Amino acid sequence: MDVRKDVRRATVRPRPGQAVILTELPRGLTSGLPRTDRQAIRAIVGMPVRLVEYDDSGRAELQFVDRRGIIHFVYVHPKYVRPVRRAHRGGR
Repeated sequence: MDVRKDVRRATVRPRPGQAVILTELPRGLTSGLPRTDRQAIRAIVGMPVRLVEYDDSGRAELQFVDRRGIIHFVYVHPKYVRPVRRAHRGGR
């Protein structure tokens, strides 16, 4: 196993349009939001969502649709986002 490849993968910033995982709920992200919005955001932690873009402050803009069909956008520091891992296809 090449450790350099693992380090490089860990530091690669996901590109807009990619599926990403919100790895944890940043502190204060849901403070002051309606209960339904808080529930929807909590439900996506660990689930694939779409990375729309990075804003001028460098935050990742994530988009998802909740179970009621409502579209949500959340902005988080990129440290809370990782790319969705592709399934291993064997060979190497």
